[in-house]
Amino acid sequence: MRIVYVTSSLPNGKGEAFVIPEIEELRKRGHEVLIVPMYPRGAVLHEDVEPLLAHAVVRPLLSPEIAAAATRELWRTPGKALRPLGWLLRSRSLKILLKNLAVYLKGLWLARLARGWKADHIHVHWAATSATMALVAGELSGIPWSITAHRFDIVENNLLNVKAKKARFVRAINERGARELTDRISSEAAQPFVLHMGIVLPPPIERSSASRREHFRIVTPANLLEVKGHAYLLEAVRLLRDRQVPVSLDLAGAGPLRRELERRTEELGLQEQVSFLGAVPHQKLLAQLNDGVWDMLVLPSVVTVSGEKEGIPVAVIEAMGCRVTVVSTTTGGIPELFEGISDPPLVPPEDPEALADTIERQIQDPELRQRLVEEGRRRVEESFAIERVVGELILRFTECASSGAQRLEKP
Repeated sequence: MRIVYVTSSLPNGKGEAFVIPEIEELRKRGHEVLIVPMYPRGAVLHEDVEPLLAHAVVRPLLSPEIAAAATRELWRTPGKALRPLGWLLRSRSLKILLKNLAVYLKGLWLARLARGWKADHIHVHWAATSATMALVAGELSGIPWSITAHRFDIVENNLLNVKAKKARFVRAINERGARELTDRISSEAAQPFVLHMGIVLPPPIERSSASRREHFRIVTPANLLEVKGHAYLLEAVRLLRDRQVPVSLDLAGAGPLRRELERRTEELGLQEQVSFLGAVPHQKLLAQLNDGVWDMLVLPSVVTVSGEKEGIPVAVIEAMGCRVTVVSTTTGGIPELFEGISDPPLVPPEDPEALADTIERQIQDPELRQRLVEEGRRRVEESFAIERVVGELILRFTECASSGAQRLEKP
């Protein structure tokens, strides 16, 4: 099959590394994939996306090329080209309307690109503005299309009902997301199904690096955003230091809260315990996790005032797949990842003392840590291995292509 993958920014920028294994596995199985970012922001940062650059069409949101292609599409079939514009005008707020109108011309351009490339399917990650572009392209080109919805894009509710009615399928990456989608769309729309984001599982290896280090090394690979809850982890590290528990913390990520978190680190006197690594390329982070550079991954996620919360963070899945023990919180879709794990290492959000207690317990109990490592790896193997995830996606893509061909054959 020939599949267009619409992203928000990938291959550019520091986000969306979780899409790379999906695309690579599709290509490994003989399918052709063309990556089209909606709004390519920033430089190419991930080493593992570089081999895919030859299979990407990276264009700005608006350019003379985009405008010319959109004009040709409007001239070719004005009725079909203008129909999606009517849907966009139903946007529930002025802000969302303006965002949707901003991608309309690029949606027309995408229809022309996908048709010329002879695509069999268009799949879009994120149900927000990226999916608006795919909505326009799918309607104009007649090529079947589908959505993977994540988290903020569900909360934003950018024409979700319209998109679910027009898409061939809507994938949620966790049960919570599927429930929230169901609440926002009508019964006539495509009902969401759950298919987790998959990861490439490294070969299992044994390690006992923690016992050989003076400090138990913790990593938090997450953008420095409110929803990630870094401030509460800093408080937990202070508690551990005061208890004379030898830990160090590496914060791997960039974001708007860096200065505030650095200032809080100084106020707590944690300069010796806490390091800010900045944005770490995905491939490097994975290699270091698998090599045992860190003994534990901690993600102290919270629910923000605006209601933003985690899906199932891919960094946590990857750590479990690399046999690195994890501590996290009971927010969003995180508990779903730990289903079947006895005594899961999850604590309430915004609770530094509970975080410190759970981290210390694992440090002091190697047998507990080893059991959690084994159960975590098994859980990932069963539900998050990229081979299983992409196998299910291919079945869905193939069904869409077959049903589309049958409709075209009807008189």
